Amino acid sequence: MKLINTLYFLLLIFSSYGQSGYQVAVLKYAGGGDYYANPTSVPNLVKFMNENFGTSISEDVPYVEVGSPKIFNYPFVHMTGHGNVVFSPSEIENLKNYLLGGGFLHIDDNYGMDEFIRPEIKKLFPNEELVELPFDHPIFKQTYTFSGLPKIHEHDGERPQAFAIFQDGRMVLLYTYETDLGDGWEDESVHNDPPEKREAALHMGANILEYVFLKGALE
Repeated sequence: MKLINTLYFLLLIFSSYGQSGYQVAVLKYAGGGDYYANPTSVPNLVKFMNENFGTSISEDVPYVEVGSPKIFNYPFVHMTGHGNVVFSPSEIENLKNYLLGGGFLHIDDNYGMDEFIRPEIKKLFPNEELVELPFDHPIFKQTYTFSGLPKIHEHDGERPQAFAIFQDGRMVLLYTYETDLGDGWEDESVHNDPPEKREAALHMGANILEYVFLKGALE
């Protein structure tokens, strides 16, 4: 099953640079947190990718539940919110199978999620620790060059950090903290961010997708 899922994801990934398209999704979770925050962010990132990288990602970005078998239809799933997150045991099993089978989860703390998401990540990978990515990690050196995550919105004066979980040398989960990338992807009218902030957020988002779909698939 794991091999079949991995081959399926690889097919989805590489077909995106040809004639066939695919979809990414946003994770719907329980616990009371606003999984639906930033509704325009991922569609805008997809549009940016299609216009600037020649990808053919569907601009229809659905929500997918943690425990749903439909999650295996999406090689990349984004998660955000401000509050509580709870994964049930069956959801943990489904999400872990998805990640080990070739899927990828990007979690972007929209301020207030950190204390809740870390225990759930630990449930997913009890024997692993979130590893902070150094400034020279390839995810920061794709088409766009960064010396770490850009700071889109300021909250507590803390530095932005990128953490990851690796399995068999492949990054399966990326957790971006104190950056608010998703806010920078949203429609300009939502936060009235200056153009340079929105550009930095979109460029970093593009780096993530580029790393996952090309570099990450080959590791």
